[in-house]
Amino acid sequence: MTMIPIGAADGAPVNLLAAMANRHGLIAGATGTGKTVTLQTLAEGFSRAGVPVFLADVKGDLSGLAQPAQPGKRVLERVAQLGIGDYQPGGNPLLLWDVFGQAGHPVRATVSDLGPLLLANLLQLNDTQTGVLYAAFRIADDEGLLLLDLKDLRSLLLWMGDNARRLRGRYGNLSGASLAAIQRQLLVLEADGAEQFFGEPALNLDDLMRCDFSGQGVISVLDATALMPRPRVYATFLLWLLAELFERLPEVGDADRPRLVFFFDEAHLLFDSAPKALLEQVEQVVRLIRSKGVGVYFVSQNPQDVPDAVLGQLGNRVQHALRAFTPRDRAAVRAAAQNFRANPGLDVETALTELAVGEALVSVLDPRGMPTPVVRTLVRPPYSRIGPLTAQERAEHLARSPLAGRYDTAVDRESAHELLAARAAATPTQPEPKPEPAAAPARRGREPDTLLETTAKSALRAIGGQLGRQLVRGVLGALLGGRR
Repeated sequence: MTMIPIGAADGAPVNLLAAMANRHGLIAGATGTGKTVTLQTLAEGFSRAGVPVFLADVKGDLSGLAQPAQPGKRVLERVAQLGIGDYQPGGNPLLLWDVFGQAGHPVRATVSDLGPLLLANLLQLNDTQTGVLYAAFRIADDEGLLLLDLKDLRSLLLWMGDNARRLRGRYGNLSGASLAAIQRQLLVLEADGAEQFFGEPALNLDDLMRCDFSGQGVISVLDATALMPRPRVYATFLLWLLAELFERLPEVGDADRPRLVFFFDEAHLLFDSAPKALLEQVEQVVRLIRSKGVGVYFVSQNPQDVPDAVLGQLGNRVQHALRAFTPRDRAAVRAAAQNFRANPGLDVETALTELAVGEALVSVLDPRGMPTPVVRTLVRPPYSRIGPLTAQERAEHLARSPLAGRYDTAVDRESAHELLAARAAATPTQPEPKPEPAAAPARRGREPDTLLETTAKSALRAIGGQLGRQLVRGVLGALLGGRR
């Protein structure tokens, strides 16, 4: 069986079984307790086992995975303490990514790939506005319009507003207020710099599941330092990635190792403000994606940052120290202690507040899928550098990358924006019809009636009977005959 080394407890090795790694996991602990080093150790352990890894680098110091460690005194002491006789520093095959294209290869997705649910969450839309956005995606499909970048979506929304009356019968009321609100939120998104995320060439998921020529899994590191002030963009991107993996990968069932392991750092950013529909999607993806051979590991300061429905799916647990300075902290410690399978020889609640840096309480799944009793573990140091690449090292690494030039230049092909502009140009603007001049009064070939004639005609209408009408006609005939 393939093992991913974590550390040792009372001189006995503590390993994560690769065949159980797709049952997901949690790495938790207060700031400064060693979570990042544990993440680095696990990532390179999976890589050496031939498993590709994707991880988000929130603090910007995981790029050192590409360089061999330069162990200091503390690292060498830990190596000796754990009895690691074959410790040999070495780097790992690494791909650098960055949504903004500054610290790595640009990462892009099309608006259509993202879909209305994730985009509505990113734009912070209410239910009515979300419904209009769903209609926009349906209209784009029906009209044969590709939604690749934000200008495509803006053009579609403008076209919908201009044709709302015609579209209403099939797609419902497309409120002008809702369309305007979505447009305003797109402006906010652009101001955050997220426009660079939308477009082509879109990320090919196969590039995240590579192995090098020696069979070692490639580690993809997303530089997320610039995304931290934009938590919705960060969470939306990682959720999109999980959803794409879930949709595209075939079922593999139980295998001897995962085909990809996904580390989601600062997990609370995903769950803090996500609407119910999105949380349900996250729960569904986490529950089912293991059958696609993907393991998801959430990294957070406190297990309570993760909803219970998701936490219950995380079979492998590495818990670093928690602080108990307030009543709320102490309640969190008690809750975290209850997440482990009990060990009669260990007071978990007390140990959680006493763990030193680089120590953790660990419980993993055994070959039967059962959690092992929790043990107090010394985490082994990584073989790679603890700390980031220098600017020069990063530039050299990107220049040697097998993906150099593939994603660097954006492509803007014909899509909704261009097609709608062509439609508008092909349809000439119809001038507004000029008002017709007022019709002239009908004339009978003679001058208007005189006062005498008018009076006589009034008398004719007033006098009743056949005799009266004949008398008046005779008088009128004599008068009018003299004028002809």
